[in-house]
Amino acid sequence: MKVAVWDTYVKRSDGRIMHFDILVPSDTTESSVIAFGKAYLSSKEFVNADLSSRECNFCHIEKAPKEVIRRIVQTGFDILEIENCD
Repeated sequence: MKVAVWDTYVKRSDGRIMHFDILVPSDTTESSVIAFGKAYLSSKEFVNADLSSRECNFCHIEKAPKEVIRRIVQTGFDILEIENCD
């Protein structure tokens, strides 16, 4: 499966910047990507700034590993946490 990688930076309430990638099937619309990002952020204990297309940008398409594909099939997306996501 080819997945689109959306590079995302969101300012946390403590001032730190979260960096994570949203991984979705390559034909997913931008509005769906933003909705997936918001769903992910709502699972966090700390308060986050709003997520919009300013914070989330298409980066590239790549072949996904089996575990990523499994999570995408289950939920429609996967998240790769990179920085300040805990």
